[in-house]
Amino acid sequence: MSNTRIDSSLAEASRMLSASPTPRLDAELLLAHTLNKPRSYFFTWPEALLTTEQLTSFQDLVEQRKSGVPVAYLTGFREFWSLQLKVTEATLIPRPDTELLVELALDPNLSKEKVSGIRVVDLGTGTGAIALALAKERPVWKITAIDKSAEALAVARENAISNGIRNVDFMEGSWCSPLSEASIDMIVSNPPYIRNDDPHLNEGDVRYEPMTALSSGSDGLDDIRTIASESLLTLKPGGWLLLEHGYDQGKAVQNILTLEGFTQIRTEVDLAGHDRVSLAQKPT
Repeated sequence: MSNTRIDSSLAEASRMLSASPTPRLDAELLLAHTLNKPRSYFFTWPEALLTTEQLTSFQDLVEQRKSGVPVAYLTGFREFWSLQLKVTEATLIPRPDTELLVELALDPNLSKEKVSGIRVVDLGTGTGAIALALAKERPVWKITAIDKSAEALAVARENAISNGIRNVDFMEGSWCSPLSEASIDMIVSNPPYIRNDDPHLNEGDVRYEPMTALSSGSDGLDDIRTIASESLLTLKPGGWLLLEHGYDQGKAVQNILTLEGFTQIRTEVDLAGHDRVSLAQKPT
């Protein structure tokens, strides 16, 4: 047994992680992972001593986080929409901003839900975050999660099993290519939307995430153009397309959707007031 208390270990780790935007949270998540305890344990037992093995493991994780490795990759999990999702280096790390996309997809004005449910597709599913969140909230929906990465699909399938979700099918392929024409009620996607030369790709957590899930051409909109074009062919008349995008891309995405022939186009903002999700309807 070491002589190091939980509270002093967290304080020291927070100091070491001062370059992170969330040093205390990072430290707590890493220690919770090390001890296999909830973070609430630290408030109840701040004076508890760590074993030498626990302290060594915790310090190793803190050093990796200090070097820039994302917390989600160190713990192997990230919470999204109250789901505990496995995360690997083959997947993008789910972020809170994407929950806006889920909220909008659940709007009954969009789904006009039938008794038998509707067909919804999540393009570029990654960990399965969006598809699984929708499936949890709407168990009668028929949801398909598509990704071109077999490794990412394996993670998404595992997340479906671990969260007890059964109304999601998984398909390997690029965007809408696995789908039959005019058979889908709603398509949702958080595609790559960062410019290839964006300096942020070399900063922070994104340095460790798969580049194919982040960047998309000289203006970041290549994949969104492809999805808009393919979605118009695979959506039923009156079906909806919901796209997450960058904070400064709302107008550009609206223009793309307009050129493709979509109607009812609008952009919704996230909690920070930034453009985040654009919606459009296929003409009836």
